[in-house]
Amino acid sequence: MASVASTRPATGESFDLARPWRLSPEVSLRDETFGALAYHHGNRRLVFVKSTGLVEVLVRLGQYATADDALDELVAPAERARYARALATLAAGGLLGVG
Repeated sequence: MASVASTRPATGESFDLARPWRLSPEVSLRDETFGALAYHHGNRRLVFVKSTGLVEVLVRLGQYATADDALDELVAPAERARYARALATLAAGGLLGVG
């Protein structure tokens, strides 16, 4: 998974797991054997998502009231912090939005 360079989404808000997050509607995911390619059509950013588990979280994130709820349901407790950091990184790159 990506390392965290920042925990600030492109909107300037702090990444907060207690808020509802979703994959930005401007982002397309293309399945790959390693996980997926995520392409942001607005800022033209291409991200390699190197975990099929993280891809599942990204696809289903908007179905949960908060990112915390999604991680509780979809991720093993030992992996939770790593997934939270990855989500913060993706939010900072504009791939996730509050909603």
